[in-house]
Amino acid sequence: MTDKNPRVEEVDEKDVEVKDHPKKWAAGIPGVYHSMKPAIEHMGLERSRKTLLALNQKDGFDCMSCAWPDPDHRKTFEFCENGAKAVTWEATPVVIGSEFWAEHSVSELRGQTEYWLGMQGRLTEPVYKPAGEDHYRPVSWDEAITILADNLKGLDSPDEAAFYTSGRTSNEAAFLYQLFVRAYGTNNLPDCSNMCHESSGWAMGQTIGVGKASITYADFAKADLIIVMGQNPGTNHPRMLTALEEAKEAGAEIVAINPLPEAGLMRYKNPQKVKGIIGRGTELADQFLQIRIGGDMALLQAISKRVLDAEAKNPGTVLDHDFLQKHCQGLEELKEHLSTLDENVVLKATGLRSEEIDELAARYMKADKVIITWAMGLTQQKKAVATIKEIINLLLLRGNIGKPGAGASPIRGHSNVQGDRTMGVWEQMPPAFLDALGKEFSFEPPREHGADSVETIRRMRDGGIKVFVAVGGNLVAAISDTNAAEAAMENTEMTVQVSTKLNRSHTVTGKEALILPTLGRTEIDLQESGEQFVSVEDTVCAIHASYGAVEPVAPQLLSEVAIISRLAAKVVGDRIQADWAGFERNYDLIRDHISHVVVGFDDYNRRIRQRDGFLLPHGPRDSRTFNTPTGKAMITVNELEYLERPDKTLILQSMRSHDQFNTTIYGHNDRYRGIKKGRHVVFVSPEDLAELGLSDGQYVDVHGVYTDGVDRVLRNFRLVSYPTARGCAAAYYPEANVLVPLESVAEGSHTPVSKGVIVRMESAAERAG
Repeated sequence: MTDKNPRVEEVDEKDVEVKDHPKKWAAGIPGVYHSMKPAIEHMGLERSRKTLLALNQKDGFDCMSCAWPDPDHRKTFEFCENGAKAVTWEATPVVIGSEFWAEHSVSELRGQTEYWLGMQGRLTEPVYKPAGEDHYRPVSWDEAITILADNLKGLDSPDEAAFYTSGRTSNEAAFLYQLFVRAYGTNNLPDCSNMCHESSGWAMGQTIGVGKASITYADFAKADLIIVMGQNPGTNHPRMLTALEEAKEAGAEIVAINPLPEAGLMRYKNPQKVKGIIGRGTELADQFLQIRIGGDMALLQAISKRVLDAEAKNPGTVLDHDFLQKHCQGLEELKEHLSTLDENVVLKATGLRSEEIDELAARYMKADKVIITWAMGLTQQKKAVATIKEIINLLLLRGNIGKPGAGASPIRGHSNVQGDRTMGVWEQMPPAFLDALGKEFSFEPPREHGADSVETIRRMRDGGIKVFVAVGGNLVAAISDTNAAEAAMENTEMTVQVSTKLNRSHTVTGKEALILPTLGRTEIDLQESGEQFVSVEDTVCAIHASYGAVEPVAPQLLSEVAIISRLAAKVVGDRIQADWAGFERNYDLIRDHISHVVVGFDDYNRRIRQRDGFLLPHGPRDSRTFNTPTGKAMITVNELEYLERPDKTLILQSMRSHDQFNTTIYGHNDRYRGIKKGRHVVFVSPEDLAELGLSDGQYVDVHGVYTDGVDRVLRNFRLVSYPTARGCAAAYYPEANVLVPLESVAEGSHTPVSKGVIVRMESAAERAG
């Protein structure tokens, strides 16, 4: 390995290049090129071979870049461009040497970009920033763990600490982490789910009793119709394009609903097929509805009304009456509610024409098996929970839950974000889980609900949370209201980050700070009992093993399991019946306990060693049984509310570029949208630019429009004329997070409202002048 960091070429945002037209297809030979070039440049040929050929293989490691499920018959190159970039980012042999910490103060590091920080290389040794100092310094593992343990034991209450996790944490580490936290005495377990699919979990849990997808991977190829809402698979989960291509080849229709025309929703050039290399590839979307931001709820209600109206005209021919009678409740209330739906309001809310909605409704009624799949374009709206309930309503009307080729499919974007929740990483786990956990380890877990991510920031701001511990992730960059979040983090006594590489959260610290380096998913995990593996849960409830493929970049790195075990031994010790040292030696011991506590994990150690892993039970999917208070799926009534914008304003959404994974920035290009050498851009339709008296290429200040008296602003962002929905705009995440107030959250789920920010734009030149 090397401790020589590469020269980092930052970009001047004034040099941003914009192509005239965004791309209309995804992947193809460019996808292969942009996967392999950085891998070979940064890892070398041999390390690239070992990692990329083990990615998503049955005897290899699970990709850390998304939770997309693996097909039964995997190809040698079962990875996508983003997966290859994620592996390259983590498995780089470049490391940060000890001298780095003396050369760079925390204040200096804070002035660097996310891209620069990540490009410095892998973290290899624990470092500590004492109170009153501006430099981290290397410390031993025992010293680092003792410093953290003493701080936790010195708090007046366990509730003065919060314990965050990223979705890249394995099942074993997540289970051990929540056990330690609850044995310590708190339910303050915020996680990245709070900011992404929390709305899906709330809506689906309340309607069908399970907050997870009701389909398997194989269902895509069996569907007659797939409706893709609020997501961009070409960038965020490219392997989904193969499943959509398989569905099209099997005869399915696909409808894309999104404010922006995304290349991956239009045409796919599969680089593993001849037609994807020298031909046009596969046309995906049969219909594209360019919806206004926040209009999804109105659209879904309008389709359901058309379905109900068609049934009224031809009784017994449209609805699945047998399914509705046996398995559902609330149909009559929905009929009454939608009977007064105002079409004019629907058209204003959606920005669509009635003919477009009619066409989609006809497709839905023609199809026997329908999948509706969505991502954060829906979950981060104010009415996100109600909108997803409307998806369930529409599916239930024609029995599209619990049969092959049909169902609800939230697409989660972190490798094990769903598994973390299954393992108990949630601030409000149900009593049955806590009862089982307490029985297994002979203690009484705390019962009061803890703090989620937004509430954690609030309590840090107000002095209620004094120690913040994160296993993975980059909360200060990922959460809304960036300035408020950073001030809150600085108000703590101590911040601790368990990480593989540097990010913004290492530079915005409490009075004291620790960075604890850890093994990556790609690396071999050798413990006292031998080589270990971990397990993950994908977005369709499949559990499978993940084995590291390459030697660790440094011999002193500890696994997440080892770090948590050692911390728990110092803080909790023998207060509960847990073999902390044994857990570090042999992860089978952790899985044995999981099998006793978590429903569906019986005989875990044997089943996880099966070549294909196993599928968790799912009542709605498997047997049309619903764990709701009535035992039936709940058809719900939701009051329509859509986002209105004042004059001279636009509705802005945040989104990823093609060259990033969550807050990790791989580069400054977004080739599908035609952006090169920059991220400080705002996408606006040419019609809206003309209406606002603005022009393509002009630099503006983007102000959030709120009534709390705080001026949240992005300064000097370049306007890009782009085919967005009228009245709408888009900017990159996490830069745009500064515009979202901490108090602006989805009803019910508490997810930050990043899709629905009212903004006004002012000329940057006029301000400067």
